[in-house]
Amino acid sequence: MLQSLHHVLAPAKLNLFLHITGRRADGYHLLQSVFMLIDWCDTLHFDAKLDGTIQRIDLTTPLPADDLVVRAARALQTASGTTLGAEIRIDKQIPAQAGMGGGSSDAASTLLSLNKLWGLNWPIAQLLPIGLALGADVPFFLHGYNAWVEGIGEKISPVLVPPSRFVVVKPHAGIETARIFSHPSLERSTKTATISDFAEQPYDFGRNDLQPVALALCPEVKKVLEWLQSFGLKPRMTGSGSAVFAQLPEHMVVDSPPDNWQMQICRNMVSHPLSEWMGSNG
Repeated sequence: MLQSLHHVLAPAKLNLFLHITGRRADGYHLLQSVFMLIDWCDTLHFDAKLDGTIQRIDLTTPLPADDLVVRAARALQTASGTTLGAEIRIDKQIPAQAGMGGGSSDAASTLLSLNKLWGLNWPIAQLLPIGLALGADVPFFLHGYNAWVEGIGEKISPVLVPPSRFVVVKPHAGIETARIFSHPSLERSTKTATISDFAEQPYDFGRNDLQPVALALCPEVKKVLEWLQSFGLKPRMTGSGSAVFAQLPEHMVVDSPPDNWQMQICRNMVSHPLSEWMGSNG
């Protein structure tokens, strides 16, 4: 049995576009999007514990006591019946309430790591239902590739995106996803698109249907959009926000952002850093 797994990465994602194409009778929204992995990552460290307890230590940003990392560990522990526990240390870098999937990515990396650390060696197909119960974005990170996502987020197909560079900016304010999806002015009838539509112009395709509502709820998003536009860029909010991104030409330099907003120059990733743990079982 492994005793520890250190320096485990959990990458963020960007939504290159996000269309809401309808709403089911149960209230769930139907969407289309491309989720793309970027190299803005959290780092997690895992040590096995023989007493069965799950302990999380925050190395940077303090997290809620019952966050997705702890819930993922407990869910796998319960499902597998293992008597082992874990100490999990997390260096949190991906901002919260940003639309970047940081919590979901941490949960996925936790499931993958503890699957190895505890010697379960479950196939990805066995981890996916646990991931989905934790959150709609977790299965994307468990699959480990850039993806065309449909339905309520459960239909995931691999998609190729050209290597590129991006500037990602997160203002101080965050946005609760539920507030956007419940907003009466949210556009819910965008025409259905195809992967071939997207492939013709991957970084200029479509829009984010959540962005107009986010602008009404969080004026800081508009400020970030306008600031990036001042450089001649074409910014767009990712997910339910409040982070905004734009494709960045290779040699272009962007000034430090105003108001101490968080900013990172990122590159997209071909696959998840833990993809070797998924491959033969995925």
